[in-house]
Amino acid sequence: MFAYIIRRLFLIIPTLFAIMVINFGIIQVAPGGPIQQIIAEVKGTAVGATARFTGGGAGEVGGVAGQTQAGAAGDVSSKYRGARGLDPEFIAELEREFGFDKPIPERFIYMMGKFVQLDFGESYFRGRKVVDLVLETMPVSISLGLWTTLLVYLISIPLGIAKAVRDGSRFDVWTSGVIIAGYAIPSFLFAVLLIVLFAGGSYLDWFPLRGLVSDGWGELPWPEKIADYFWHLILPITALVIGGFATLTMLTKNSFLAEIHQQYVITARAKGLTKRRVLYGHVFRNAMLIIIAGFPGAFIGILFTGALLIEVIFSLNGLGLLGYESLINRDYPVIFATLFFFTLLGLVVRLIGDLMYVVVDPRIDFEARRV
Repeated sequence: MFAYIIRRLFLIIPTLFAIMVINFGIIQVAPGGPIQQIIAEVKGTAVGATARFTGGGAGEVGGVAGQTQAGAAGDVSSKYRGARGLDPEFIAELEREFGFDKPIPERFIYMMGKFVQLDFGESYFRGRKVVDLVLETMPVSISLGLWTTLLVYLISIPLGIAKAVRDGSRFDVWTSGVIIAGYAIPSFLFAVLLIVLFAGGSYLDWFPLRGLVSDGWGELPWPEKIADYFWHLILPITALVIGGFATLTMLTKNSFLAEIHQQYVITARAKGLTKRRVLYGHVFRNAMLIIIAGFPGAFIGILFTGALLIEVIFSLNGLGLLGYESLINRDYPVIFATLFFFTLLGLVVRLIGDLMYVVVDPRIDFEARRV
């Protein structure tokens, strides 16, 4: 097992490098970019951009652009769309500021060298270190991802087992109706409904609508801190759980149904073993393998991407919202740093998911596998 873990850890390095190369290349050929965002801000045509590059604020950029436009002699052709009429020196200054005066391979090697030193640079448009931005938004994403994944598994696995054991019964039929409704309606619609009902919409005003904790949270005694923390999380987590438990419940049911009809189950029952002993002593570890296989993807999906709309609706500043705004504004340091971190974490969680196979079924021997 130890040798397998070492091989997988070494495999993470080329995998991570390949993912970064592919995404770096895609970003380079994608339309738009930080310089075009600055140009749009200067000319007043920016939509949703929060241009504020490291050399100064948006007002300072506008002032510089005004001077260069006044000094420019006629229109200047440029490789940047919308740059006509701006002084080439201004464009060159922006390229030097963002490092775009260097060839693409050199920029990539420089970036990866910094990442190896855990130096993720500074945001183009926020004027802050990327590490600080990630650490600031991490508590929201971890809270949503951890508690949602935990509750989804705690609800879906027992419910799926109960449905498999009672296949075709009334219980199976009416719970299937609930599951279909949960699968068909997106999480953000449940979130809106919860706000209308319980957060000062048209009916009750029981829960807050903004932030992970209340103002003055640090001054509360620790029992009240815990209560306030969960008070803010009840509605967003409920919306995510309702929209996320359906698939896992049906997967659990179908997995157990497939195992219950296997020959070894019939043989065990014929030997006089109780139904409960057969279910949890033999069927459980075989049926749970496919459930565990999906755990890393489910956790990473909820943690980084699945909660974007929930973060927006409940005004939670998480990693999903940070990544979305960075893509919109072409904030390359934030994009690549979060991609590096997410990919690395995803690969590690994937390894942990594989090791959990052994926990469920010790008969699995990864030493016999070729990675």
